[in-house]
Amino acid sequence: MVRRANFGRFMFRAFSASCFHGKRSRSFSVAMELQNQEVKICNHLRNRRLEEAREIFNQVPSPHVSLYTKMLSGYTRNNRLVDALNLFDQMPVRDVVSWNSMISGCVECGDVDTAAKLFDEMPERSVVSWTAMVNGCLRSGKIDQAESLFYQMPVKDTAAWNAMVHGYLQFGKVDDALKLFRQMPRKNVISWTTMICGLDQNERSGEALLLFKNMLSCCIKSTSRTFACVITACANAPAFQMGTQVHGFTIKSGYLYDEYVSASLITFYANCKRTEDSRKVFDEKVHEQVAVWTALLSGYSLNKKHEVALSVFSEMLRNSILPNQSTFASGLNSCSALGTLDWGKEMHGVAVKLILGTDAFVGNSLVVMYSDCGNVKDAVLVFTEILKKSTVSWNSIIVGCAQHGRGKWAFIIFGQMIRLNKEPNEITLTGLLSACSHCGFLQKGRKLFDYMSTGPNHIDRKIQHYTCMIDILGRCGELKEAEDLIESMHVKPNEMVWLALLSACRMHSDVDRAEKAAAAIFKLDSKSSAAYVLLSNIYASAGRWSNVSKLRVKMKQKGIMKKPGSSWVVLRGKKHEFFSGDRPDSLRVYEKLEFLRDKLKELGYVPDYRSALHDVEDEQKEEMLWYHSERLAIAFGLVNTVEGSTVTVMKNLRVCEDCHAVIKLISGVVGREIVLRDSSRFHHFKGGACSCGDHW
Repeated sequence: MVRRANFGRFMFRAFSASCFHGKRSRSFSVAMELQNQEVKICNHLRNRRLEEAREIFNQVPSPHVSLYTKMLSGYTRNNRLVDALNLFDQMPVRDVVSWNSMISGCVECGDVDTAAKLFDEMPERSVVSWTAMVNGCLRSGKIDQAESLFYQMPVKDTAAWNAMVHGYLQFGKVDDALKLFRQMPRKNVISWTTMICGLDQNERSGEALLLFKNMLSCCIKSTSRTFACVITACANAPAFQMGTQVHGFTIKSGYLYDEYVSASLITFYANCKRTEDSRKVFDEKVHEQVAVWTALLSGYSLNKKHEVALSVFSEMLRNSILPNQSTFASGLNSCSALGTLDWGKEMHGVAVKLILGTDAFVGNSLVVMYSDCGNVKDAVLVFTEILKKSTVSWNSIIVGCAQHGRGKWAFIIFGQMIRLNKEPNEITLTGLLSACSHCGFLQKGRKLFDYMSTGPNHIDRKIQHYTCMIDILGRCGELKEAEDLIESMHVKPNEMVWLALLSACRMHSDVDRAEKAAAAIFKLDSKSSAAYVLLSNIYASAGRWSNVSKLRVKMKQKGIMKKPGSSWVVLRGKKHEFFSGDRPDSLRVYEKLEFLRDKLKELGYVPDYRSALHDVEDEQKEEMLWYHSERLAIAFGLVNTVEGSTVTVMKNLRVCEDCHAVIKLISGVVGREIVLRDSSRFHHFKGGACSCGDHW
């Protein structure tokens, strides 16, 4: 009996143990399954597969509050705020973390009003809640509300102080930021870095560098972000010696190869005109980051080494580095400076492939490039394709149309701008006044000038607006009105204002008024080469050679040099430059020039000797005129491009009257369009006529 009882107890215990281990095993399996599901949800969220994540989430029995919070963050990170709010409403239990996640998500998605509503409904707030709302107000431009919330906070941690300091700096309230920074009970490296970057971005780079020295004396260890900000401040200050010292710190700290530190160093050396050192920094390792490549390209472009900048762009593509918006902006700037349309079109093609052709930042740069390279029609096409046009977009195309003498286009586009409630600014009005100047729109110019002070969009008249209006009046022969306007200006006239009048005096052979304008310029700048040259040309055109001689002696005494006239053609990325008086080395170019001279004489061309500003015989004057730089460049372009294609020539000075007449005739003889960009505007010659209508 005893044995049976013991056996029974043994079997009961064994059975109980078996049941216990079975339950334990099943619990373990359930826990493992839940853990696997959570890992899958997190992976899907990380890879933006939100539907897959939600599908698994829906299969989890009674999800924990932390899993809900992960789903909320996943939705808001992908700008799906409605889904996040719906899920938040479904939560059976919410903790402070989930509330904070939802408030931060609303801020990230730009819905600060909903964030404020949730903040008001919170049963319990943490410092994170308050800081999220401060950041939200700052993001939406409500700095007063942010300031009010900050001072209401019952407890402030370092992150909250940093947020408010950053907000002040973001809105240009630098002194308020400095005051708050000094009041901070505890500062971390983020506090110091925020203040250094903010000072530099608000054009107080010298103070930023002093603050960095204070930071070092406090034994705060710099991060890569700190170094990048300090190096940028050294570039902007500029402070070459300190920049090289910081370069040494980055090597010792192991941050030299950080993407943004490398990019900042390259920009620093470029700003200090040391592009060789920029290249050395770049060559220290193989870079795969677009920011570093863009810094190098921008550095070359900044230092007017445009051919090298474009070679860097090509090198990027060969190394499979995809350009970003900043890369295109710098690259297209180099195309504009060189006037190389072929390169610009290639960049446009790359931008389209990268789905950046309709981006406003890239689009604006393309509009400027096409305008500067002589193709205003394509500039307009690019403008129409920009999806979100900024004021810069509208201004760029209006200025481009003005440069090309397309005044009607400029005013049509301005009308569209007004109808879409886009507010014009002072640059818009400068572009339109410039269009009036280049097209002879006297009445439009007058109305526009009055509109600035009397229209619904009041814009203060700046010196550039007065300069344009005086140019309009002067070109249209209203010299007395132009002079009266100068006398009545609300701002003191500068050299450019008087030069506009002086240029008009040359156009209309008004020697007396020219002498008065020149005297006003010499009071402002006794070494103004432009004024000396213009006045000398006016005397020469009037046959007053003794006055010309006296002016040239005075220029020599003062060490004033006349800028030599040059023109250039860019073919296959290479610039071919010609100077007035050059004799062409190429036999083909010489033969083309002589062929054109004979053809023009057959058409009755007679040189306008007023454009030959030397007291020599007519035969010599004719020879001097015939070898003006733009004629040499055009002949070169004609023999080195395919028949029927457009020849584009750039010139550093204003085209003379005789060359303008000659190029009109040449365009008819060769049956090709010739585009000439001079210092004033673009001329499109075709079929014996010019787009300027002889008004330039």
